Amino acid sequence: MLSHLAAGDVEPVSYSIRNAADLGAAIQDARHEAGLTQAVLAERAGVSRPYLAQVERGRTSRLLDLVLDLLRVLDLELVVRRRGDRGA
Repeated sequence: MLSHLAAGDVEPVSYSIRNAADLGAAIQDARHEAGLTQAVLAERAGVSRPYLAQVERGRTSRLLDLVLDLLRVLDLELVVRRRGDRGA
């Protein structure tokens, strides 16, 4: 789960994104932490709720799959963390 640092925490939570399911899990965890429904987040992001549900389940566009494949081939890592978390 993505979370704010509590007193005494050493490093922020981050996600290493290796596939669409990892990205979906990070988005879903952050949405839950923010107390948002899929409908509210989708509206704020300008997408439909069914599309957001697909993203959270790891069913995304071919473009994302291509980007993740390119990162893998180049031995690069995509990391998702809260803005302001610089320790990871």
